[in-house]
Amino acid sequence: MRDDPTVNLVMRARDGDRSAWNGLVEQYAPLVWSVCRRFSLVGADADDIGQSVWLRLVEHLAAIRDPAALPGWLATTTRRECLRLLRARQDRERFEAAAESDAAARAAPTADEVILAAERNNAIRAGFAQLPPACQELLSLLARDPPLTYAEISAKLGGRIGGLGPRRGRCLEKLRRYPPLAALIASGADIAPGADTAEGGDRHDQPMAER
Repeated sequence: MRDDPTVNLVMRARDGDRSAWNGLVEQYAPLVWSVCRRFSLVGADADDIGQSVWLRLVEHLAAIRDPAALPGWLATTTRRECLRLLRARQDRERFEAAAESDAAARAAPTADEVILAAERNNAIRAGFAQLPPACQELLSLLARDPPLTYAEISAKLGGRIGGLGPRRGRCLEKLRRYPPLAALIASGADIAPGADTAEGGDRHDQPMAER
């Protein structure tokens, strides 16, 4: 059996012959790559599989009872490594899909939140219609998108820039006193986002130099 090139290389590699080990890798690397291709694994994936297979061979070289059976051992080990990689990838993809689904479920509003938002928006619209025309005009200008500067709003309405903040506060307070909105506030509902966004929130505030 020593005349068999594979047996000869295995026996020498067991004895620490580096050139024999390199010879084994060179001779059977095409076999490893061909098995990888059957599983549609190429490039970096095939390189990872190859490294794992040669590492397994280093670990088991001394335990291989029939060196002539090395090609079959390599093919079987490569198939197992390919399946292991594919299973790990599928598990990761399932985990990522589940995580995305869970994140989407957490981000989606509940039925109660949808109902509350509708009640809040209806109350804000109705309350806005009950405001004095001056307040409606001011809050409408504050809610423009893209937002107007305080100087632009002051030019449209007349008066000092410094007076816009207090006027805005008084108008919003009138809005909050509208009975349906007041009831929502009393129940603990968070109406601030709807009120501030629809009727001119802090995102429209300008630097102090402009006020």
